[in-house]
Amino acid sequence: MDFKDQIQQLSERISKQKDMITTEEATKNAFIMPMITVLGYDVFDPFEVVPEMDCDLTKRGDRIDYAIMKNEQPILIIECKHCKQNLDVHNTQLAKYFAASNARFGVLTNGIEYRFYTDLEKQNIMDEKPFLVIDATDLSDNDIEQLKKFHKSYYNETEILSTANELKYTTEIKGILSNEFASPSPEFVKFITKQIYDGAIWQSVIEQFTPLVKKSISSIINDIISERLNNAIKNEEQQITPSSMEIVASDDTNSDDTLPDGVVFIDKEKGIITTQEEIDAYNIIRSIVRKQISADLIVYKDFKSYFAIGVSNPSCWWGCRLSFGNRSKCLYIPTDDYKSQERIEINTLDDIFKYADKLEECFAEAYKYYKKYQNKHLK
Repeated sequence: MDFKDQIQQLSERISKQKDMITTEEATKNAFIMPMITVLGYDVFDPFEVVPEMDCDLTKRGDRIDYAIMKNEQPILIIECKHCKQNLDVHNTQLAKYFAASNARFGVLTNGIEYRFYTDLEKQNIMDEKPFLVIDATDLSDNDIEQLKKFHKSYYNETEILSTANELKYTTEIKGILSNEFASPSPEFVKFITKQIYDGAIWQSVIEQFTPLVKKSISSIINDIISERLNNAIKNEEQQITPSSMEIVASDDTNSDDTLPDGVVFIDKEKGIITTQEEIDAYNIIRSIVRKQISADLIVYKDFKSYFAIGVSNPSCWWGCRLSFGNRSKCLYIPTDDYKSQERIEINTLDDIFKYADKLEECFAEAYKYYKKYQNKHLK
């Protein structure tokens, strides 16, 4: 299992268990120690992980919860809190430990939110703001890539520091822009209005332009999404497998080769192998969702790392994805408006029927986006 699979599996476990955790110690055992393990460190090896490391500058017996070690020196210290605690009031405690430890990176966490700090502004003095904030229950691909940099096998202090400064400020900029886009401030509206309005900009003018600015921002975002979606469709439409092709191998495609048992198609150039098991799963899912969506719209497309099933174009409007390995079978369904996905392990293809309701909901959502695109672009 690769790092991404491990971290996503932990993310799902945290989401399921967080309401059952009642103490800080339980938070450490259930969430934080497994996270350290996923990062490649042995929590029971004192040469790699030191619990309760002395960080005493004031003779008060101060200790950090965990210190990740390399060459007998701390490279990452971790201060832990209960999973229901707000971290905003605890960063000063970590700052004190940071100065005493000489580590370059510090983490303040409640097992769900992880705030990563370093000393960009003044050496050995922890920055006031984190350069990276990650929600373990809502991981983006970028979050996973940033976490991977702290993995034992990939850790490179210089590389992390080189991106920390950029991450710190881009995170703040994104936060400011997100707030402005959601609710434009008078200053922001005034800045925009000055570019197009020749008269004096009184409060009444700002009030007049505020809804126009907000509407324009929404329109731009929608246009960008539609353009990318349209380009994706153009690039993919020649590759989409028709739903009627339940077995996609042909005599011409593999004329010189005999397909292995259970394999119905091989694209050697792209490294794609389509199995009969995937086709069978597709037919099961199509039988479930065809009650609400025309069967000819439910199509599949095989990729190197997963098998996508969706409405008209599985690259854009996917309802689920399959990942069938020798040891495990996984069904992935989109969540949080396609910002993340839920991983469901199944033992047999019959288990798919257990998730019929979820599949119907996901495909209904995919169909909604498909119709929205059609109404806007194909009239």
